[in-house]
Amino acid sequence: MVAECAGLPLAIVVIVGSMRGVEDIFESRNALRELRQCVVDTQKDSEDEIFKRLKFSYDHLPNSSIQEGFLYCSLHPEDWMIRRQDLIEAWICEGIVEKLRSRREMHDKGNAILNRLLNCCLLEKTYEKACVKMHDVVRDMALRIKKTGLGRFMVKVGMKLTKTPDEDEWNEDLDKVSLMKNVISYIPQNMSPKCLMLSTLILEGNKGLRQISECFFANMPLLKFLDLSSTGIEVLPNSICNLEYLTTLILCGCKSLKRMPSLPKLKALKKLDLDGVGLCEAPEGIEMLENLEYLDLSCPNLRVLPRGKISKLFRLQYLRKHRIFPSEIRGEEVAGLKMLELFEGGFDWLKDFSSFVNKLNHFGRPSHYFMKMEGEADALMRFKAGVFWISWDTIWLPDSNISELIPTNMRRTGEDKEGYFWKFNNNDLPKRVILFRCEIGEEDELVLLDDLQALRIEHCKTADDTSIFQKDPTQLRTCALRECRGIGCVASLSSSSSTSLTVMNNLEVLTLEDLIGLRDVVKVEKTRALLARTISPHIFSNLKQLRVCYCSELKKLFPCELMQGQGLQNLELIEVHGCEGMEEIIGWEEEEEGNQTTTPILITLPKLRKLELQFLPKLKRICPERGVMVCKSLNSINISFCPKVKRIPLCLRRKNAQPSLPAVKSIYIENPKEWWESLEWENPDDKIVLQPFLKYDEF
Repeated sequence: MVAECAGLPLAIVVIVGSMRGVEDIFESRNALRELRQCVVDTQKDSEDEIFKRLKFSYDHLPNSSIQEGFLYCSLHPEDWMIRRQDLIEAWICEGIVEKLRSRREMHDKGNAILNRLLNCCLLEKTYEKACVKMHDVVRDMALRIKKTGLGRFMVKVGMKLTKTPDEDEWNEDLDKVSLMKNVISYIPQNMSPKCLMLSTLILEGNKGLRQISECFFANMPLLKFLDLSSTGIEVLPNSICNLEYLTTLILCGCKSLKRMPSLPKLKALKKLDLDGVGLCEAPEGIEMLENLEYLDLSCPNLRVLPRGKISKLFRLQYLRKHRIFPSEIRGEEVAGLKMLELFEGGFDWLKDFSSFVNKLNHFGRPSHYFMKMEGEADALMRFKAGVFWISWDTIWLPDSNISELIPTNMRRTGEDKEGYFWKFNNNDLPKRVILFRCEIGEEDELVLLDDLQALRIEHCKTADDTSIFQKDPTQLRTCALRECRGIGCVASLSSSSSTSLTVMNNLEVLTLEDLIGLRDVVKVEKTRALLARTISPHIFSNLKQLRVCYCSELKKLFPCELMQGQGLQNLELIEVHGCEGMEEIIGWEEEEEGNQTTTPILITLPKLRKLELQFLPKLKRICPERGVMVCKSLNSINISFCPKVKRIPLCLRRKNAQPSLPAVKSIYIENPKEWWESLEWENPDDKIVLQPFLKYDEF
């Protein structure tokens, strides 16, 4: 078959790519026969020779959807980097990807088509992984296919045209016209091309185009797809409303567009993209677009979105109102959209966000989501909420401080001016929420989705002595609280409430940093009798990592009673830094008078591998005076600037009454040497066994 490519490298690559995966000998022989037949009448080195050899690959694409998807790429300029996401969206709008049950399924199908074209070498990968491109010779072949027969294309892109082609070039049988990336500044006033079969018109990127005459669309009755994005258009002609078959209207980047005609006549419209448009008011009649599935209202000047409009668009699958352009959207309106798959928007009030979440908890929620709520810098309790419902494998996330909540199974594939594109490696995606600069009051209770897996709260303020978990996100795995005021405890356990038990049982990673007002990690009743009833035998049973930094009012990390049952049995890491008021790591309630006992308190942490205590000037004890820590997996100890600690309560494993070789491989001490020498040990021999692993720096 290589011989039939006449030594043409591109033809070899493309044809071999088109036969990839063909193993049947009969299919291979038939393909070879067809390839020989298609070039038998061509002259060597002629343009026809290249065309027919490349067209062989096109003809052998499995179905018409893949062929149409390939031809559609030729509407872009030569070697143009085409964003995968944009291309798939266009295929959906054009019907190249057939209607399926959800937008996610359609994006899956679009990605499958794209990957087939890449595997056949009819499209190429680029250094931007979120983009593809078409080789100029392959593009010429595609355009040649569409120059004749039904459904012809007229493509004049990136040619620096200053005006539209003459009217006599607009033939009646044209199907698609692309004039993107030119410098067209005007369309003749009386121009009205007679294109009775035209379905697609793309004028994207003609920044000097400021107006379109009323008669321009008069003879385009079947127009379905109209792209005027990134043009200088100031006013849309009213005649657009007569396009009864129009399904897609793309106006993103039209900063000068201040007014739109009334939209109710556009009954067929499914996609309306107004991202970055200069509108100050929502388009009139938008709530009557009953077939609308995709709506982007990220207009920087659109501050007010009249209530009740969004809730009537019951077919919406995609709704976006960018978080940096806040406007009033009621949470219950958004949550009432039962077909919605992806939402990025803003709530002005915490109660609207909570209403949104409450609705989702009762009526179903997305399979995957990423949410960020960001309050204003002033004292008002106003919110900009970015909510991303992950419904396909590639999403856009803003360029903001979200790196540590990006899943480990997610990789960056590209970027634009405002953010980055990320791709998920599998479907096991965490469900994450960030609260940033929010004020959580007693009246506006914070409500979280009960299947939340990761939570970060940063630079927030709560009512004094508040427990952050009032209701259970029962599947929470990771929690980080940073630079907040008013959080008195992470969870409150009392004889009258057990709201936080399930949260604490499932948590795996807990980070507490610079929390002004934090007095307890877990707040419990003070009497021993109540403690016995209220502390779950499994609390923190799945906790693996605990980091606590700069919480100056925290005196005790855990009460010793948490060690009962299965509590902390999976803990692998304890790090405590810079907590100036910390006196005990594992504390013990005062013994009731008359109940004093000398029985040792055994504290078992079988999986603890690292213990790090730094800059704790008031720390006196790691555990109670009678406490003995059994940590058979401990291999790293770091104690620095903790001058008041007098005892290391470790108990090494013993064999024949002698300490055996410990798991500890590193002990780092940043205290005076005399401090180490003066330490008390559960057994003096333990210090001798550990001495070879000691490294210390004197301050």
